[in-house]
Amino acid sequence: MSEMSEMFRKMSLFGIGVISLTQEKVEEFSAEMIKKGELSREEGKKFVNELLSEREKQIHELEDKINERVKETFKQSGVVMKSDITALEKKIEKLEKMIQSLSKK
Repeated sequence: MSEMSEMFRKMSLFGIGVISLTQEKVEEFSAEMIKKGELSREEGKKFVNELLSEREKQIHELEDKINERVKETFKQSGVVMKSDITALEKKIEKLEKMIQSLSKK
């Protein structure tokens, strides 16, 4: 396998799931590319930073999607959320204060 096709193979593996990459593996790949002369040290650092930044972005997006899906599932199943209970407690407190102020008049 030629060096160029090997590089494309490795880059396609990056596309499969940046989330699954570790910082160590990214730095390892970058060092290999620098050693082969396909990246300068500055390009290597930039590459590592961009890839790790993209990884963090994808992790946050995945977490947001999971959280949203969990909320939808609970809502569909009729499970009461803590935020719902807290909102009701605040309304009850407000109503109790209104009743107390009306009964004092």
